[in-house]
Amino acid sequence: MKIAILGAGYVGLSTGVVLAEIGHFVHCIDLDHEKIKKLNNGISPIYEPGLEDLLFKNIHAGRLKFTISHLDGLKDKEIIIIAVGTPQRHDGAADLSYLEQAAKDISTHLSKDTIVAIKSTVPVGTNEKIKEIFNDQLKNKNINVQMISNPEFLRQGSAIMDTMQADRIIIGADNRDAAKKIREMYRPLNVPVLLTSIKSAEMIKYASNAFLATKISYINEIANLCEAVGADVEDVAKGMGKDLRIGEAFLRAGIGYGGSCFPKDVKALIHTAALHGLDFSLLKDTIEINDYQRELIVLKALKRFGELKGKKIAMLGLAFKPETDDMREAPSIPIAHSLVRQGAEVVAYDPVANENAKKVIGNVIRYEDSIQTAIKNADAVFIITEWNEIKQIKLTELTKFMKQPIVFDGRNCFEEDRVRECENIEYYPVGRPAIIKK
Repeated sequence: MKIAILGAGYVGLSTGVVLAEIGHFVHCIDLDHEKIKKLNNGISPIYEPGLEDLLFKNIHAGRLKFTISHLDGLKDKEIIIIAVGTPQRHDGAADLSYLEQAAKDISTHLSKDTIVAIKSTVPVGTNEKIKEIFNDQLKNKNINVQMISNPEFLRQGSAIMDTMQADRIIIGADNRDAAKKIREMYRPLNVPVLLTSIKSAEMIKYASNAFLATKISYINEIANLCEAVGADVEDVAKGMGKDLRIGEAFLRAGIGYGGSCFPKDVKALIHTAALHGLDFSLLKDTIEINDYQRELIVLKALKRFGELKGKKIAMLGLAFKPETDDMREAPSIPIAHSLVRQGAEVVAYDPVANENAKKVIGNVIRYEDSIQTAIKNADAVFIITEWNEIKQIKLTELTKFMKQPIVFDGRNCFEEDRVRECENIEYYPVGRPAIIKK
């Protein structure tokens, strides 16, 4: 099939690369000249394992192209996918201005009936609003657009695998033939497909992300209770996860969720509920718990030291999760600023996110290019992101390079036995007993 994708960001690019890989001819459209130039040279603007290899392969196979021209990108396309951003507004609602502009841009260059699939995360009722824009813009052209809600469920750091081996593909449609066309587009992936109404598909995306965020906040509250009573949250989570009604995923205690999806999707669902007179108090608590988890690691350090003024704190990991350079809503941001407000000298290291972190956190902290230089003469280490490089650090290096080996592990990277083998270390995990050896 001939497919156009509006938006060559994280979702649009990952989707386009995979659709090209399974045999379709894909044209990605984006207004960022520099990004398009890089992409046409096979250079990915985002860090995502496996993406750049498939990008290069499919460009050279002639199945994947990038352009800033709507005229070129939309010409003769059977399916148009919209994957532009829907950032959070100040009131918690999704900003649909990029989506609305995409609909107008499509209408200007459309020359025949087509199917438009919205892959961007949008509130319930958005497809109807976009359909109205098409109807208004195309009323003198005698062109019909069939709308499809086709939400994405990609995890940063594993987007290619999540697309190639998806748990499910959701196709929300009011037109059976349009739904069949989208289903056929995905057929080579051989993954389960669920056909729903458009509004149900829109709700599935928000309901899924809000549930996972709530699950994270729940296990973090259990972790805090475990610390109070002397239990181990990892044993508790393992025991819970063996129950098939609960499942093991997203039961990792830590310093909370971040990224481009969970924070804004939870708030957007609260906003939608409020518009319909519902107080989604469970999700409000989810946000409050998540915010507190970020404060808690700093409070633990304050309790240990009395004050942090003049203390050198090494933050290991800055990205909101491993295998990405994304800093959106990363827990490292409020933690870094909190430490600075307490008067600490903060140095940080991340394998890939240092440059993006500088744009967000700024020069109030110092950035190092290795774990060893970050922890040198540090009074304490904060583990923020569970990169493999950080999880595999030799704990003896902490005693070798730090002033005193004190670790506040926000991701529970180290097993108890491994910590106990290291002399003189002080170790403060999440939801597990602290290990203090003197």
